[in-house]
Amino acid sequence: MRNFFNFLRSRTFLIQLGIAVALVVLLVFLSLQWLKSSTNHGTFVDVPDFSKMSVPDMRDAVSDAGLRYEVLDSANYNPDYPRFSIIDQNPAAGNRVKENRKVYFTVNPSGYKTVTVPKIEQVTKRNATSMLRAVGLDVQRTTYIDELGKDMVYYIKFRGKRIKPGDKLPKTSKIELVCGNGNRTARSDIKAASE
Repeated sequence: MRNFFNFLRSRTFLIQLGIAVALVVLLVFLSLQWLKSSTNHGTFVDVPDFSKMSVPDMRDAVSDAGLRYEVLDSANYNPDYPRFSIIDQNPAAGNRVKENRKVYFTVNPSGYKTVTVPKIEQVTKRNATSMLRAVGLDVQRTTYIDELGKDMVYYIKFRGKRIKPGDKLPKTSKIELVCGNGNRTARSDIKAASE
C-alpha cells in the first residue's frame, strides 16, 4: 500500500495526470466548438409571413430566409385566400428558429370539394334543408308550385337548372328548393265543381 501512495506522488504519475487532464479539456473544447458551428448556436432566423403567397413565391422566400420547407396536404378550400396559396404555416410568422429549419405549409386547393346531392324529393322542406346542410350545401331560397304536399320538396335547382340526387356539386353551393304550396287539390276541386 505504501508503494501505491509513493507512486501517486511520483513525477511520472503527475506528468501523466497533467497530460490526461489537458487532453480532456482540449477534447471538450473542440467538441463544444464543433457543436456550436454545426448547430449554428446563437444564430437565429426570423420566420417570414408566408400567408397568401403562391407556392413558387414561397419557395423563393424560404430559400432567401435560409430555411427548408415541406408542403402538407391541402386543407378545405378557403375563399379568403387565393387558389394554391399558403393558408397555414408551422412555425408561425415571427418565430425565431435555427437556420435551415423546416417550415411546414398547408396550401389552399383550387376550389371546394364536390359533394353528392342527397335524395330529398318527397321530404319536408325542414328535413331537406337539414340534409343539404349536413353535406355542405346551402339552401339559398325556396319557391312554391301548385302541388298537393304543402312544404314538400318536389325537386331542387342549382343555378336555375334542375338537378337530381347523386349529382355532384361544389361544397357550399347555393341550392333552390321547389316545394308544394298545398293548392293543387283545392284547384282541382274548384275545377270539378265548375264542370
